[in-house]
Amino acid sequence: MSKPTHTPLEKYALLSDMRTAALVSEEGSIDWLCMPRFDSQAVFTALLGNEEHGHWLIDAPGGHVSARRYVSDSFVLETTWTTPTGVATVTDFMPIDGELEGEEKRAFACTDLLRVVRCVEGEVDIRNILRLRFDYGRATPYYRYRVTAAEDNVGEILCVAGPNSVHVRGPYLTLNEDTNSHRGFFHMREGDQLEWVLTWFPSHRQIPAPPDYSKAKEITRRAWHDWAESCNYNGEYRQEVNRSLLVLRALTDAQTGGIVAAPTTSLPEEFGGQRNWDYRYVWLRDSAWTIEVLVESGYTERAHAWRNWLLRAIAGDSKQLRIMYGLSGERHLPEFELDHLPGYENARPVRIGNGAAEQYQADVVGEVMIALETLRIAGIDDDEFSWDLQKSILSFQEAVFDAKDHGIWEMRSAPAYFTHGRAMMWAAFDRGIKAVENHGLSGPVERWRELREALRDEILTHGWNDQLQSFTQTYGSTAVDASLLQLAQVGFLPYTDPRMLATVDRIEKELLDDHGFLHRYPTGTGVDGIAGEEYPFLLCSFWLIEQYAHSGRLHEACEMMERILAVSSDLGLLAEEYSPTHGRLAGNYPQAFSHLGLIRAAAAISHPETPVDPEASR
Repeated sequence: MSKPTHTPLEKYALLSDMRTAALVSEEGSIDWLCMPRFDSQAVFTALLGNEEHGHWLIDAPGGHVSARRYVSDSFVLETTWTTPTGVATVTDFMPIDGELEGEEKRAFACTDLLRVVRCVEGEVDIRNILRLRFDYGRATPYYRYRVTAAEDNVGEILCVAGPNSVHVRGPYLTLNEDTNSHRGFFHMREGDQLEWVLTWFPSHRQIPAPPDYSKAKEITRRAWHDWAESCNYNGEYRQEVNRSLLVLRALTDAQTGGIVAAPTTSLPEEFGGQRNWDYRYVWLRDSAWTIEVLVESGYTERAHAWRNWLLRAIAGDSKQLRIMYGLSGERHLPEFELDHLPGYENARPVRIGNGAAEQYQADVVGEVMIALETLRIAGIDDDEFSWDLQKSILSFQEAVFDAKDHGIWEMRSAPAYFTHGRAMMWAAFDRGIKAVENHGLSGPVERWRELREALRDEILTHGWNDQLQSFTQTYGSTAVDASLLQLAQVGFLPYTDPRMLATVDRIEKELLDDHGFLHRYPTGTGVDGIAGEEYPFLLCSFWLIEQYAHSGRLHEACEMMERILAVSSDLGLLAEEYSPTHGRLAGNYPQAFSHLGLIRAAAAISHPETPVDPEASR
């Protein structure tokens, strides 16, 4: 096994202000931060390259990290450094905008990152290295300096590159012209405290006033904690579920309501490979699943905000529904490559944007309709606009009824009839029918019933292979796919239906690896149109846990749950995949898919007795 060239993902902590996010390594280096939004250009890009592409390190040379934790249920990070002469704590956080807590609104949108060091015992030497690079590490900014409190060695650095400005306040850092980095070395005694604040703002605006550290920290801690406290989840793995719900909250844009799939791009599904994608956008599928778990955990207010986001994004576009949008509902997300970056663990290309935005994926309408049905059941009634939109996307689905698609996994090969996608189309019409029958809404219910029955007959005829005794990935193929586990989740068949159990048996034989982790589908068959392999997909393992729990295999469900939790980070964060061979997380990080899968799996273990839908068992 080769030695890692980059910090393992599980060694990174997440910071978030619900507009963007930073990744902080266990050794004190912020290696990823896009400002001011999740999908903006990065100012620290060492995650996908090296230190020359931008990072911010605060550490204690000669010491080691003896503890790391989030302060209660928050994303306020405390890291404890122990040296031969003393102990210091570094507190990192991104302040939540005061307006969310009833504070006076700042003059205009800006983004802050605070880093505070306190010597709590003895004496400690602290090192600070700040290397700012705009445009994903390509642009070195123009610097201006000002000493604001000479007696305390406090100064300001203004960094400008095009439309972006970053302002840094704190104990003075000097420019090393050889490396174009700012550096400072500080000797601290017990009780000493050093504070730095980094603020992004538009370069045409005046420098904003800095947030007050103590006030901002308490507002931020309380906002996260209070949100976590409102969770009504009552079941096993409460701590892990809480952290996963917080991650989903952290990946939600507080201003627009859009939920990004992950805050990163191009973290590879195979170290050194080319399966590298930009996940900093709002997939309808991911968001819909997130809304389901938020509603079931008592967060109907956030679900309502997402529905409003959906209405805005799709408005005027429902007959040309896209699978993903930008944070504000942008529809065009062209994909391009950054050739100057070597990639995480030398995985290239590094991609910005996502070409999958142009694909047709048949399952998306179903996921949206299921989420909106969940909202109705939770008591969030549709208004005329929201129901008209749902009827419109069902009309879109009818118009493309016979179209092949690229599947849930965004295959970059020829379209096909994916069994999972056709089953989700069935679910879309099924939820439309339920909206009419159970909620008093109006719609062409007879036509929807015809289409639902046609899909059911088609799937049982062409999606089921009698010789293999299994559903298959696509019509006419022999491959199996973990997404088939969703047939029971959406009510197409009961979890205990003999055809589901037979398909699960085949999934276990062909997709479950020797370490007990589940792959999505067999790679190397050419079906996805991409070279290389990939590691087991954590969401799929969580799906299998659901299936086990709801089909009388609760002990195996619990065993698999413990296996996955054992590979999460010490802070409870999960990436998209896990490589048992390398013993490392892989793929974009942290991943909404994985965390919402954890929540669903925990609920399934806690409440394994699930009623069978009579409509589904016909």
